[in-house]
Amino acid sequence: MRVTIGQINTTNGDYEGNVARILGAIDQAKQDASDLIVFPEVTIQGYTSLDWFLDKDVVRSCLDPLNRIIAATEGLTVIVGTVRPNDQATGRPLYNSAAVISDKTLLGFADKTLLPEYDVFDDPRYFAPAQKRLLFDIGDTKLGIAVCEDFWNDKTFWKQRLYPNDPAQELIEMGANLLVSINASPFNKGKMKVRCEMVAHRARAAGVPIVFVNLVGGNDGIIFDGSSLVSDATGRIIMQAPAFAEFTGTVDLDSGIPDPRRLPGDDIETVRQALVLGIRDYAVKNNFTKAVFGLSGGVDSAVVAALAADALGAENVLAAMMPSPYSSRGSVEDSVELSQRLGIKTIEKPISEAFHALRNQLGLPEPKAGSERPAIENAVENLQSRLRGNILMTISNAENRLLLSTGNKSELALGYCTLYGDTNGGLAVIGDVLKTEVYELARLYNREREIIPQSIINKRPSAELAPGQFDDQSLPPYDKLDPILKLYFEQKASPEEIIAAGNETELVYDILNRVESPANEFKRRQLPPTLIISRNAIGIGRRRPITHRYRRQPKPSRAAQ
Repeated sequence: MRVTIGQINTTNGDYEGNVARILGAIDQAKQDASDLIVFPEVTIQGYTSLDWFLDKDVVRSCLDPLNRIIAATEGLTVIVGTVRPNDQATGRPLYNSAAVISDKTLLGFADKTLLPEYDVFDDPRYFAPAQKRLLFDIGDTKLGIAVCEDFWNDKTFWKQRLYPNDPAQELIEMGANLLVSINASPFNKGKMKVRCEMVAHRARAAGVPIVFVNLVGGNDGIIFDGSSLVSDATGRIIMQAPAFAEFTGTVDLDSGIPDPRRLPGDDIETVRQALVLGIRDYAVKNNFTKAVFGLSGGVDSAVVAALAADALGAENVLAAMMPSPYSSRGSVEDSVELSQRLGIKTIEKPISEAFHALRNQLGLPEPKAGSERPAIENAVENLQSRLRGNILMTISNAENRLLLSTGNKSELALGYCTLYGDTNGGLAVIGDVLKTEVYELARLYNREREIIPQSIINKRPSAELAPGQFDDQSLPPYDKLDPILKLYFEQKASPEEIIAAGNETELVYDILNRVESPANEFKRRQLPPTLIISRNAIGIGRRRPITHRYRRQPKPSRAAQ
């Protein structure tokens, strides 16, 4: 059998655009003399449509676009992700399904059984679970179809499973001799390699070929990397679709020839590619062609500048320098040098005059190191950040530019940011990138030539909102902070587990309590959408109350008891 992967980039609710992409891939499959083409999960409507799936008119009309696809399938079998109405008296309004079409005939639907509700997923809010498994006869092939999570519960691969049953294994036991999995599996660091191993393992164990097709593209903060796979019955990967790009390609299931293409390494370059795709798709899908951001002379804004130039083209990126009385001349000079190397336009809008006028009007003192009135000191510092936020928002409005926020995850986790100031923006580009990872991205950009001035990378981090101010006066050193944050967020490790990994007890509890403080959660609730590159990120998948009195404390030792 000849099989085509239709790894396409969809937009939520863009039925016309999504169907056009589907029909284009079908035409390519016919040119390749393919027997079967497979598309990702909820390709027609867009998997991340959220509460659109609850609107009655959307539910009622969700299958209408399928008719155009059915008409285009002469001589070909098509598996396409869609939603379909639940006609039962009880349950959620929709099924998350794979429509199976062969030679202009709709054979039926394979519905999703396992409905994830962790991290960014909330399937039970919208979808009813399938009640049975089906096989579809395509010539001599008994085709089993597992919709995303239904494939991800193999007891011989995962040490810990979320569900007692394994729909994909049930299909194999029913006699499927070809297993297809359609997916909307978001990008996380390290996940592409795990997917590849999972597919190869199941194919080898079951002795059946597997076609695993994944969505590609950015939708709000969620990034889908594609990286679709076809494995033969021995577990050999005979097709590997590229990551972070649309792809239509065909392979013979019995070719026996390994695909020479390989997944990109799960390293900082993969993170860079994900962020670039996330910026580009968020801008394009929201009708922006240009972007603006604040360029401070620090490493965070420098990396955002490089990513934005990659995503949108340097000619479409505007950097605004907004020096205050406490900005070093070196920061301005470094910013100018960076802009010239990237080829982006830079403007300078000093805030000193406006800052002093407002400070005097409000009766606020000038900032100084070691103030005995920290609340007043914070207000004076935040005034500068909010002035910058006003300037950037005005440019964004006036020139229809997407405002990119430049705060990193380490700062956002501990609330080291100013509400309505540096948190302003339409997209938080590096809000899920730890500070140490920001430095890795900077060094990556300088791998072949110095794009980001080395003086920016070497500079002691500072917000430059007061004389002699540096980050490490308010935050732990990033090389101590980030390992704790990484374990806490990405691994959901307990305080005891983080301490056992070699971190200081007092520091661990201090950091976790700062992360969870009501004031910091309040700030994070008002962040722009954040591009997600890790599990359990700050963003759509993290749910914490603002109002609470939880506080983590070390357990008393036995001697103290």
